[in-house]
Amino acid sequence: MLNANGVTVRFGKRVLFEDVNIKFTEGNCYGIIGANGAGKSTFLKVLSGEIEPSKGDVSIEKGARLSVLKQDHFAYEDYTVIDTVMMGNKELYDIMKAKEEIYATCDFVAKVKEFEPCEYKLLRENQIVFTCIHPAAHPEEVQALLDSKCIAFTAEDSHRYGSPNCEAAGKAGALFGLESLLSINGGKGKFVNGLGGAPGVKALVIGGGVVGRAAISVLHALGAWVTVMDINIGTLRDIGKQFNEEVNTQISNRYNLKKILPEIDVVYNCVRWPKDAKEYMIDREMVRSMEKGSVIVDISNDYGAIETFHETTHENPRYIEEGVVHYCVSNIPGAISQSTSIAYAASVLPHFRSIINNGVYHRSLETDIIFRPTSLPQRAISMPLSGKQYHQPAFTNLLFRSGIG
Repeated sequence: MLNANGVTVRFGKRVLFEDVNIKFTEGNCYGIIGANGAGKSTFLKVLSGEIEPSKGDVSIEKGARLSVLKQDHFAYEDYTVIDTVMMGNKELYDIMKAKEEIYATCDFVAKVKEFEPCEYKLLRENQIVFTCIHPAAHPEEVQALLDSKCIAFTAEDSHRYGSPNCEAAGKAGALFGLESLLSINGGKGKFVNGLGGAPGVKALVIGGGVVGRAAISVLHALGAWVTVMDINIGTLRDIGKQFNEEVNTQISNRYNLKKILPEIDVVYNCVRWPKDAKEYMIDREMVRSMEKGSVIVDISNDYGAIETFHETTHENPRYIEEGVVHYCVSNIPGAISQSTSIAYAASVLPHFRSIINNGVYHRSLETDIIFRPTSLPQRAISMPLSGKQYHQPAFTNLLFRSGIG
C-alpha cells in the first residue's frame, strides 16, 4: 500500500538515514523505534510528503489515501477517538463536519445513495429526507428511519419512466461487458457485431426491467446477437415489440439458463435476487459450463444471484473464476457521473419542488402514497419490492412512495 524505495535524508554532510526500503501492507500496524535524533519524525514526514528525501521516493497505492496527525499531545483532548482519527485527513474531516451541520440545520435533505449506518443518528423527527432506500433489501435502514420519526420519500420508485441510475447502469454495463470480452482483459477476443467471416457476440440479458432494457438497447444498436430472459411473458412481448422482434426472448428458469449458457459470450444479470434465496440463479456448475473467456457482468450484484460473485471496484473491476471473466462493480453509473447526475437531477427536481411548494401531505395525495389508515397521524410503509406493508401507529412521518411520478 505504502512503499519507501531507497529513501535517504542528509542534512549537509550528516546522513540521518540512508537507502531505506520498506513496504507497509494493509492490515498491519507498524511502529518506528529509535533513539532521540535518529530520524523517526523526519522519516514520518518523508512518508507523509511533508518533506522531500535527499534520494529515493515514496509511493502509495492507487486509490489509497494517507492521513496524518501532528505530534501534539494536547491538541485532541476535547475530541472523541473517531473524530481524532478523522482529523488526520483534514478534507475528510471537514466533509464529515459539514454533513453533520447539514443534517442538524436543514429541514429537507436529498441524497442519491442509501443512508449509511453512521448517518442514522443524524436524522431528526419531522425532517424530510428524499433518497434511494431499497426497503426490501435494507430492513435495518427502514428500522432506523422509523426510529428517527423522520418523513422519508424513497427515490427509486419516484421515476415515472424508470430510474436514471438504472438506465445508466444498464447502458454502461453493456459496454463494460463488451470491453471485458477483449483479449487484453482475459476475454475471448470477440468483436461485438463480428468481422468478415467471423461471428459477432452472443449476449444474454437476464431481466427485462429498466436495467435490462437499457443494456439491450446498447447491445442491439451495436449489432450483438441478443437474448433476453424474464419470468413475465408480458414483459418479453413488450421487449419484442420495442426492438422490432430483432431480439430473442425466453422465459427465465433454471432449465433454459443451463441450456443456453454454454453458447453465450457475455451474460448480464439485471435481476433483483432475494437475499434470503436458498439457491443461486447461476451457480458455480453453470459458470463452469460457459466457454473459457466468456464474461459475466453482474449489474445487480448487491443481490447475490451468482455464486462466483464478489464485489469489485472501478480501479480493479475484473477477476477470472472458473475461466470466466467477472465484472462486478457495484457503482457502474459512477463511470459516467456527469450524464448520470444530470439525468437524475432532471428526474427528481419536480418532486423536490412539489414537496417544498405544496407540503408533504398534498404531495403524498398527488402521488398515490399508501396510508393505512388514510389519516396522516398513523404512518405506514409500503414496500413495493417485497409486497409487504408495515404499520406503526406510535408516531407520524414515514412515507414511502410507490410507483409515483
